[in-house]
Amino acid sequence: EVQLVESGGGLVQPGGSLRLSCGASGFTVSSSYMSWVRQAPGEGLEWVSTITSGVPNTYYADSVKGRFSISRDNAKNTVYLQMNILKPEDTAVYYCVRVKSTQDFGRGDRGQGTQVTVSS
Repeated sequence: EVQLVESGGGLVQPGGSLRLSCGASGFTVSSSYMSWVRQAPGEGLEWVSTITSGVPNTYYADSVKGRFSISRDNAKNTVYLQMNILKPEDTAVYYCVRVKSTQDFGRGDRGQGTQVTVSS
């Protein structure tokens, strides 16, 4: 059974940093495309970042490029999202996704999410 458990969210001031973690079980993250998506209050899901399988390539939404970094630890079967220079508009529930199709990096098995709130 595929399980994804996100952690690391919280309240942070603008300009601050957080690192989100996504612990996976039931499959190997290094063999899967993995993404982070987010959902702000009253909004739809927004794709944030993807790391490919094997020798990884990484992709980012323009809104987070240069501030966020996706990575994985194969030994821990965990995917991370390092978020720096956080802005109030980054406030959202962040979800880890095991991508089902390379046609849509934002769709697939999802965890329960972790709340990130950026506010002074």
